[in-house]
Amino acid sequence: MSLLCKVFHFYRDGFRSMVLGRTLWKIIIIKLAVMFGVLKLFFFPDYLQTSYSSERARADHVLDVLSQSEPPDVRVLKK
Repeated sequence: MSLLCKVFHFYRDGFRSMVLGRTLWKIIIIKLAVMFGVLKLFFFPDYLQTSYSSERARADHVLDVLSQSEPPDVRVLKK
């Protein structure tokens, strides 16, 4: 049996025998879903969708930002 299979069986058997751990993992997964799913809707608006009307304008903006030699934050602070 390969090392990868042994590691897989070790973790599989460990997670199967958990009682309290399963509940804690469920809580962690729910917390992450709330943090990244629900809060994104309220605190991180879709900047490209609201600022640019066409796909071409959005693509040009992203290409412009990605092709700059310095990070966007530094460029804004220098102005």
